[in-house]
Amino acid sequence: MENLGYYNGETGKAMLEVEKLNKTYPYSGPNRGNPTGREVFSLKDISFTLPGGCILGFIGVNGAGKTTTLKSILNIAKPDSGTVRFLGQNFYEHEALLKQKIGFMPGPADYYQKTKAKKVADVYRRFFTEWDGNVFNDYLCRFGIDAEKKIGELSAGSKVKFALALALSHNAKLLILDEPTGGLDPVARDELLGLFREIASSADRSILFSTHITADLDKCADRIIFIKNGELIADDTREGLVEKHRRLTGTDAALEDIMIYHHREAAGTWNPNRDPQDRRTSGSRFPA
Repeated sequence: MENLGYYNGETGKAMLEVEKLNKTYPYSGPNRGNPTGREVFSLKDISFTLPGGCILGFIGVNGAGKTTTLKSILNIAKPDSGTVRFLGQNFYEHEALLKQKIGFMPGPADYYQKTKAKKVADVYRRFFTEWDGNVFNDYLCRFGIDAEKKIGELSAGSKVKFALALALSHNAKLLILDEPTGGLDPVARDELLGLFREIASSADRSILFSTHITADLDKCADRIIFIKNGELIADDTREGLVEKHRRLTGTDAALEDIMIYHHREAAGTWNPNRDPQDRRTSGSRFPA
């Protein structure tokens, strides 16, 4: 593989840089046309940096733009504008090369239901020059997955784990995971989050994962970015978000309460009688 630029695995050095990413298409989220009344859904100037050795949690309600952002970063959904740099290079100019170093999990393995897991893996591995069958088999063993089973025979949790095993088995430096803990029971979720911490303990590996399960962020995220209606409204540590919410509303709150508050505010359903602890100020963006 050719030299991938300046990134050398130094903790804190930018591994992924996203700048002013925009994407517009017909709005297809819940409650079409509400709460904003827009005819289209748009990502607006999405910008953030992910350093090496970091777990970045991407939070927002369903339909806020998390999946669209991840797919736009990877050029699966072609962005209208913006730049993405990965390992020091322009991602869109070196897409085929750089995708060798990214493990992407778009959700549980719900494809090829009548095909054995080992056959799916055999096809998947051919796209990656650094595929390691031993690593893949180790993850299958760790996750308790029988490769002889058909995809349709796997439980919901095992489908998630199988998809993750694929993403982890070709020496990826960056894992981009869309709702990776969905469908997992509490024990399996805790084990998976522990694996995330293990992976990101190395300065040359990072994780970007979307979720609406705020307990996941409490357990493993180094930083959190918060998206609402296609716009990033916060990028901070968990403690920083809680403090900024306190300054905005005058109250302390858990991450889940913060997400609910901003969703209600955007939908115009905030109710001071129902939520007397919230003393809303004008606007809903976190203070700087």
